[in-house]
Amino acid sequence: MRPRGTLPATLPYGLAVNETSTKPYLLRALYEWCVDNGFTPYLSVVVDAATRVPPEYVRNGEIVLNIGPLAANRLKMTNESIDFSARFGGAARELSIPVAQVAALYARENGHGMSFEIDRTKTPLEASGQAAAQPSAPPEPPAPAPGGGKPTLRVIK
Repeated sequence: MRPRGTLPATLPYGLAVNETSTKPYLLRALYEWCVDNGFTPYLSVVVDAATRVPPEYVRNGEIVLNIGPLAANRLKMTNESIDFSARFGGAARELSIPVAQVAALYARENGHGMSFEIDRTKTPLEASGQAAAQPSAPPEPPAPAPGGGKPTLRVIK
């Protein structure tokens, strides 16, 4: 007999208890809190192969997105992904972000929100150690501007 008030680790007949992640529920609650208080919800995402975002806006493997009602169209936040369309440079784009890749959701105006742990898996090249073993070439100095050197000022009368 087990002590009173304790629960079994498994269900009857040996079925394991599978809990769903709290992360998607917290993301939805934080989004609602931001919108209810008139704040702009920003989503920080670590981009991987399953993340569909405009690659030209990704910096250092991350992107920050405004998911407020005025910026994100057809926003759908499920337990697995966050899907919506947004405009980038005037062109509408469809975005899909796996919940596992969300690093943070916060209010732009005051920074209040929550950050999450991300499993940053290495690329096969990084895992093999070859990326660190290969020395990078020093960057080439920029080419001189056409016209031959320093700019000069002229007095125009």
